[in-house]
Amino acid sequence: MPSHKIRRTLISVSLTLFSMIIVGSMAYWLWPDSSTPTPATAPAVPVTAVEIGRRDVPILIHSIGNVRSVRSVDIRPQVDGLLLELPVNEGQYVKKGDLLARIDDRGIVAALERAKAQQSVAQAQLASAQRDLRRYRTLANTQAVSAQTLDQQNGLVAQLEASVKSERATVSATQVQLSHTRIHAPADGRIGILNRHEGNFVRANDAQALFSIVQLDPISIEFSLPQARLPQLQALMANADKSSMILRVYSGDGGTLLGEGPLDLIDNRVSDATGTVRVKGTVANPLGHLWPDQSVVINLQAGTLLNALVVPQRALRQGAKNPFVWHVRDGKAFPQPVQVTYSDTNIAVVEGIQTGDLVVTDGYSRLRPGSVVNLLEARDAAVTPVASRSTP
Repeated sequence: MPSHKIRRTLISVSLTLFSMIIVGSMAYWLWPDSSTPTPATAPAVPVTAVEIGRRDVPILIHSIGNVRSVRSVDIRPQVDGLLLELPVNEGQYVKKGDLLARIDDRGIVAALERAKAQQSVAQAQLASAQRDLRRYRTLANTQAVSAQTLDQQNGLVAQLEASVKSERATVSATQVQLSHTRIHAPADGRIGILNRHEGNFVRANDAQALFSIVQLDPISIEFSLPQARLPQLQALMANADKSSMILRVYSGDGGTLLGEGPLDLIDNRVSDATGTVRVKGTVANPLGHLWPDQSVVINLQAGTLLNALVVPQRALRQGAKNPFVWHVRDGKAFPQPVQVTYSDTNIAVVEGIQTGDLVVTDGYSRLRPGSVVNLLEARDAAVTPVASRSTP
C-alpha cells in the first residue's frame, strides 16, 4: 500500500477515536445523577383567601354633583342716597329681619311730610264741599237753587274725592320709599364680601349689589344622572318609605362624609344635549362643611339587598365569557363561574357559590386549575366573616 494512503487511514482512525472520547466525556458529565431527586409535583402557590359570608348590601348610585344654596339673595338698594350705616360684617351669620344697611332718608322724610300735608288740604276741601252739597240738596227741595248748581256741586265733591285718593296714594308710595332706606335680612344666612362701604352714594340701578346672603343650613345638592335611571328614580320618589332613600355627600372618592339627607326632586325634563336628568336633594349642614357651588361626590342609596352573598371586588376575575373566582377546595384552587348581580368599588354580590366557600383574593396570577395552594393569613376585611386558615 502506498505510504500516503497509510497516513490518511491513520489520521481518519485518530479523529474517530478522539470524537468518541469527547462524546463519552460529555455524556458522563451531563448524564443526571441517579442520586439527585426529581420533583414529582409543582410547589404550593401561596395565596390569600376569604370565607364568603352574607350581609345586607345598600344599592348605591354614584355621581358627581354641586352644592347649591337653598336661598341666595343679592342685597341691592331700592332708592338713591348716601349709605350711612352697615351694621354687619363680612362672613357674619344673620337672622331674618336683622338690619343690614341704612341709607340717608332725610329727603324722603321731607317728601312724606309734604305728601301728608297735601292730603290734609285735599281732605279739608272735600269736607267743605260735602257740607255745601248737603245744603244745596235741602234748598233744591224748595227750588231755592237751580238743578245746574246742584249738579256742579256734585261734580266738585267727586273731583275732591279723587284728589284725596291721589294724595293718599302719594303718601303710601313715599312711605314705601322710606321703608327702602332700611334694608333688613330677607332670610337666615351668611354675609358675603362687601362691595360698598359706609359713605358711598348708592343708586337703585347700580349693577353691583351691596353684598349677598346665602343660606347654608340646610343646603341643596344637585347632580345629573343618565335618563336610563329615570324609572328607578321615579320608583324611589313614589315609595312612601323614604328611610332607605339616603343621599350621602363626600368630599371626593373615598373622601370624608360631609352630610346626608333625603332625595327631594327630579327635574321636569331630560336634557336634550346630555341625555341626563337633574336631581336635587337637601342635606343638613350645621357645621358649614358644604359650601355653595362646591363640587362633591354623591352616593344615592336606591335600596338594600337583604342577606346578599358578598365577595371582595378583587376576588373577581374576568374569563373569556363570564366572571369567575378561584374557589379553594381540599387545598387546591379551581375556577368557579359566578353571576354578578351588583357591584361597587369594594364588593360584589354574586350567585354561583355558597356561604362559607373559600375564594382567593391575592396570589391568583400563578394559579392553574387544580393548583395546590398554601393559604396565608387573610388581609381582607371587606367581607364578613373573614377566613384565616392554612393548610399543612
